[in-house]
Amino acid sequence: MFGGIGGMDPKKMQAVMKQMGIKQEEVDSLRVIIEKSEGGRIVIENPNVVKIDMKGNESWQITGDAKEEEASGFSDSDVELVMEKTGKTKEDAKKALEQVNGDIAQAIIKLSE
Repeated sequence: MFGGIGGMDPKKMQAVMKQMGIKQEEVDSLRVIIEKSEGGRIVIENPNVVKIDMKGNESWQITGDAKEEEASGFSDSDVELVMEKTGKTKEDAKKALEQVNGDIAQAIIKLSE
């Protein structure tokens, strides 16, 4: 986690953390999805997930390739792709994606009819 901060050997850093009651554990993960309370979600691909336990208080450190998705499961890049392939407006592309639950190919077909 600290990777030699301040020139300290990572093994020494882990020993110091253990003495302070801090435990960390890497969690093998494929994807992390954060559902937002106002709708939509954040999807983190290729994540590096570390669970940190500090004297009974759990926290999570997550790094990776993040993208935001609309409530119905599509991203801004999905909307842009549909716009590019169909020549339609952003609103039209979003509406089509919502109607087909984020299926890009179906949205393109729907707008191309």
